[in-house]
Amino acid sequence: MTTTPFGLAHICADQNIDGFCVNVKGVYRDSSGKALSDYEQPSVAVDTAVLTVGPTSGALEVVLVRGEGAWALPGTFVHARERLAEAVQRSLVDKVGLRGRSPAQLQVLDAPERDDRGWVLSVAHVDVVPWAELAPVLERRPDDVAVRPCAEARGLAFDHDAIVELAAEHVRAGYRDRPDPAGLVAEPFTLRELRVVHAAVLGGLPHSADTFRRSVLPFLVEVPGVREGTVGKPAQLYRRS
Repeated sequence: MTTTPFGLAHICADQNIDGFCVNVKGVYRDSSGKALSDYEQPSVAVDTAVLTVGPTSGALEVVLVRGEGAWALPGTFVHARERLAEAVQRSLVDKVGLRGRSPAQLQVLDAPERDDRGWVLSVAHVDVVPWAELAPVLERRPDDVAVRPCAEARGLAFDHDAIVELAAEHVRAGYRDRPDPAGLVAEPFTLRELRVVHAAVLGGLPHSADTFRRSVLPFLVEVPGVREGTVGKPAQLYRRS
């Protein structure tokens, strides 16, 4: 029987030659002859810990959204051909009403049993948002968006408790190195205003106000003017260098 070129292509397609897979038809196959579609694949989600310091809490807080049966971090499944950053921004707009943010990737959570809906990988993200920017968003959605101190964020959906812990430690590490790297304090600010925010983020400061002053001054620049109405003499104003 004569074999046509078309038939020969089908006979030769995806054959193994010296351990290598020949992909005549243009469909990738690995050394065992399997295509990507032959493997079970997980869904991919993004979850974001949006952190802030409120005006009265004195603590690092996290934004939570009301889920089905439990509070959760804002998140969503990644759509086909969608970038992770696009999915994160979409989830923050849809779930929180927060726009124009660029959260940083934190960690991939890949425990097979982490999501009771199925096999789902979560790419956790973190963002730090000043209260002045976040407060109007919270006011628009009082029933399904809330903030809670990170230390009290327990019993959340899936493994979101762990994501909050990872995000909080990530942010705290930055605050141990430099004064207010996330910009929670609006410039210009006094040293007292800066110290209050650092104490909230870090859960307290292990040293005196004078030690704090000496540790942050190399990273600050004095600006003209003082803050009136503070305890004692008017306070010098600063900005981050």
